[in-house]
Amino acid sequence: MTTPDRLDNMLPEITAWRRDIHKNPELGYDVHRTAKFVADKLREFGVDEVVEGIGKTGVVGVIKGRAQLSGKTIGLRADMDALPIIEATDAQWASQTPGKMHACGHDGHTAMLLGAARALADSRDFDGSVVVIFQPAEEGGAGGLAMVQDGMMERFDIDEVYGMHNMPNLPLGEFAIRPGPLMAAADEFDIIIKGQGGHAAMPHVCIDPVVIASHTVLALQSITSRGVRPIDPLVISVTTMEVEGEAYNVIPQSVRMRGTLRAFDENVRLEAKKRVIEIAQQTATVFNATADVDYRDGYPPTVNHEAQTEFAVTVARQVVGHEKVDDNRDPMMGAEDFSYMLNERPGAFIFIGNGDSANLHHPEYDFNDDAIRYGCQYWVNLVDASMPLNR
Repeated sequence: MTTPDRLDNMLPEITAWRRDIHKNPELGYDVHRTAKFVADKLREFGVDEVVEGIGKTGVVGVIKGRAQLSGKTIGLRADMDALPIIEATDAQWASQTPGKMHACGHDGHTAMLLGAARALADSRDFDGSVVVIFQPAEEGGAGGLAMVQDGMMERFDIDEVYGMHNMPNLPLGEFAIRPGPLMAAADEFDIIIKGQGGHAAMPHVCIDPVVIASHTVLALQSITSRGVRPIDPLVISVTTMEVEGEAYNVIPQSVRMRGTLRAFDENVRLEAKKRVIEIAQQTATVFNATADVDYRDGYPPTVNHEAQTEFAVTVARQVVGHEKVDDNRDPMMGAEDFSYMLNERPGAFIFIGNGDSANLHHPEYDFNDDAIRYGCQYWVNLVDASMPLNR
């Protein structure tokens, strides 16, 4: 078994990896440097198999335990991509690429899983196999789906899969999780309302798309208040409204609206999607206008499996103590494409405390290096407890 002392001795090196990745952020699937860094490290650790190019630029490593009697394989996943944000941390390891930064802690996630991979490859004190998954394009690119569609689960015989994400303002050395829905589905829509423009002093000869858009925004809110059960969480937000021109005395020809829909239940999401389209189109019809709706399905809800969540709670409490693991965290309306992996295999997604820090996706955010030891130990303990070696 890998001891805490062994991991503590590795912390300076793991921290250096994290800061190197932070200095060199990459977006979406264009994570070639990071993927090469990860693949090179895995080979250096003596990982049994290293495969690049899964899900375009994802990297997978297979670590075999001393015994293979259990026949079990578990997957551990980290994300590698950054965000198109100008960094404002002034850290020594701040981004060296203008307009890109690791504002969500994926640098820390990658480093923690690399540290655990090294410890597991050194000890191999488990019965079965571990698949370490380094995923591109979590930030809107559905890299998790791309890896699944590339046959990752079947190719590496993954039985269960686990993920982790840091959480600002969750105290350092604490974890949070819940069974069932943890994060929401996140869809996007564009609605273009086409009316008849003209002089603002003569609205009676126009079909005013601004008025129609205003009615549409209010009508969409009725989906949440009257279209679903009050106990079913649903958010529909229209976030932008754009018109052609800026004149005070011109009624525009059209209005473009953009928005997002968030839900935890797939049936609620599908019904709300149907109603968004119907309300937009029929409201426009009432006013003798038309509405074109471009609705795009986003990430599905992130739903933790009951047994694997209970197991993750037990492991986290081994690492930090019973009272420092919240096993019934409130679900959040953010989205996460680890959901695609959980839809394929049982598993659980857990939050790890980042302490008092700026929020995710903020230019002053930085991953807390003091969280590394807890994350690495969680991964190692998860493997040891899931596939114990008979001694």
